[in-house]
Amino acid sequence: MEETIVNKVKANQKLITLDLAKLFYDKTPVKELDIKQFLFQELLLKEKDFRSHLKNYDWSQYQDAYLRVYCSTDAIIAPWAWMLLTSYASEHALDVFHMPADQLQHTLYRRNIEEHDWDLYKDKFVLLKGCGDIKVPDSIYLLVTNKLKPVARKIMYGEACSNVPVWTSR
Repeated sequence: MEETIVNKVKANQKLITLDLAKLFYDKTPVKELDIKQFLFQELLLKEKDFRSHLKNYDWSQYQDAYLRVYCSTDAIIAPWAWMLLTSYASEHALDVFHMPADQLQHTLYRRNIEEHDWDLYKDKFVLLKGCGDIKVPDSIYLLVTNKLKPVARKIMYGEACSNVPVWTSR
């Protein structure tokens, strides 16, 4: 009769370290497009010219990447222009965004966080890793804290040898 060997250290482990960058960072390339090049004198939106530029533009360079579109000049861009641009870009890009770069990083992290199973941390001590090669936006630490509070026993920040207690269940 064989006896099952149980790793009691791992089975009873209460401390879980989460490296948010490793767990939630989206490695998909992000490319950017400044639409000022499609404007008359980089400032004025002329519909006919704008449509022509979009039609003749090489959108294939955004294949299998995220595309962040913006305008670096003070031009006033009508909402339909962003919509039209997206209709072309989305044929190649995985997704098209019109937002500041830091907000885009938050959005990409958030997508992965929303899909995560947070019940894995039920009654656990969770340490959110504080340092790493990839910068994690501060807003993501807030979001993850809100996800962990209903399930974790304790939330900490930093490294195992020197952490800052953030929240403890009562």
